[in-house]
Amino acid sequence: MKQLHPRAIWLIFITTGLRLVVPLLFLGVWLSAILSAFVDSPYAFIYILVIVIVLAYLWSRLSYHYYRYELTEASFNKEMGVIWKKYVSIPYERIQNVDIYRGVWARILGLSDVNIQTAGASAQFSRRVGLRFGAEGRLPGLSHEDAVKLRDELIKRAKDSTSKGL
Repeated sequence: MKQLHPRAIWLIFITTGLRLVVPLLFLGVWLSAILSAFVDSPYAFIYILVIVIVLAYLWSRLSYHYYRYELTEASFNKEMGVIWKKYVSIPYERIQNVDIYRGVWARILGLSDVNIQTAGASAQFSRRVGLRFGAEGRLPGLSHEDAVKLRDELIKRAKDSTSKGL
């Protein structure tokens, strides 16, 4: 199985951090207020902020380590998750479109996302997030060259699988 590009650690760190900025700031202020009751230090908020940043970086490294993908004879497979593992298998005949997306942070890091669209999977329900719209097979944090190669290979295999079925 293949891994994401090593710079994907920073992409995961930044995107996760941006999604959690408000909750983390609220938590940091709240914890520093509690901590200041026990510790007579004006730097309690900074200590908590440093701890949160270190924990977020460690979580990003673990997320990167457990994010893997492969192309098998019949399908595209990926696995991800540190605590809750998720295994996705997309048969080539279900692939309808493969896009490359490069957000601001991904471009800064020289990375790309590959989005694999399948029939009937544009809206998904997730326990943690609720209703989500997007690609069933999102693969973030690939080098742009690898993303282009993967996109071309997936399109080729999808075309071959549908032509065999006819």
